[in-house]
Amino acid sequence: MERLNDRLYSWASLIEENTLEQARTASAMPFIYPHLALMPDAHLGRGATVGSVIPTLGAIMPAAVGVDIGCGMIAVRTQFTKSQVAASDRAEIRTQIERAVPLSAGGKNNKIVASAVPRIAELEALAETAGFDPARYMKHWREQLGTLGSGNHFIEVTADEQDRVWLFLHSGSRGVGNRIAGHHIKVAQALMQKWWIELPDPDLAYLVEGTEEFDRYIAELRWAQHFALLNREEMMDRVARQVSEVMGEPVIEAERINCHHNFTEQETHHGMTVWISRKGAIKAGVGDMGLIPGSMGTASYIVEGKGDRMSLNSSPHGAGRNFSRSEARRRFTADDLRAAMVGIEYRDSDAFIDEIPAAYKDIDIVMKDAADLVEIRHTLRQLVNVKGN
Repeated sequence: MERLNDRLYSWASLIEENTLEQARTASAMPFIYPHLALMPDAHLGRGATVGSVIPTLGAIMPAAVGVDIGCGMIAVRTQFTKSQVAASDRAEIRTQIERAVPLSAGGKNNKIVASAVPRIAELEALAETAGFDPARYMKHWREQLGTLGSGNHFIEVTADEQDRVWLFLHSGSRGVGNRIAGHHIKVAQALMQKWWIELPDPDLAYLVEGTEEFDRYIAELRWAQHFALLNREEMMDRVARQVSEVMGEPVIEAERINCHHNFTEQETHHGMTVWISRKGAIKAGVGDMGLIPGSMGTASYIVEGKGDRMSLNSSPHGAGRNFSRSEARRRFTADDLRAAMVGIEYRDSDAFIDEIPAAYKDIDIVMKDAADLVEIRHTLRQLVNVKGN
């Protein structure tokens, strides 16, 4: 850990100067308390750095949460072994999952399946309690429950160091969460203009606790975070069903972990109750179980939090980008991706070139930097990889 100044601490040994400058700017906001924490996977983001933990008193910056509210991971340990999956038709597992889960950025279900019905009812009730209609943001939000999205979102079948098979996926609140976030970022920016508040970056616009705008944001933020949680559960149920069909027996769930890495909660740190916005970071209090994925083709980790006080009970959420998507496409080819994915069943497509492992930081270095934050419980290696264009 490195103290950069009184309001900024870093656990990242691999970090660019523009990322540090962005973090310094955010850490200088007057309501930061006690300090901003940069995780080992920190990289440049919108307004606030991805891979940062931002504690605030009396205010929240909507862009500090990010536009994929509630994005995170879910993992389920099954009764299957690596050798059983290796002996099965892994291509069939992949194609069955691709049929069951809509994958693209705008993907939605053609119909609402039985497993989604109670989850949608739960979200409808929560929205009513929160006093808003999600359809104001996205008419077909119900049809997006149980969909993956694109970019770095994925579904994987993996095996740990004991050759036990885990189902593993990464997604968030989809289009409805994105639109909720975008709306409240604009509300905050409009308020800054109304009150003649000048900021070093317009995406650092904030909402003040106790105002109607703040309360509305928190209510809708919490709803979107729960949508993301249930979205991952719905997809996991579908993935388990498809794996069961190919393997010839139902998945027996031995363990389940579901955690956000783009979210805001009220917590107590350094003697004060603050709003903690983790933008690309997981909660890692003592005993908290978490998930840290690598990149396409590399290892992922099941971890247990150590409750590090200076990190505000947090840890990294993944490898973190090393190159932008456009830069990755300039540097790498489909052949490079094929070489990186040897031995893993995946859909061979040029669409995934910008997700090549070399476009990300070295996950082994990230985990070494995180040694004081989490204990590695299991290391997962991919057998099957599913992504959306």
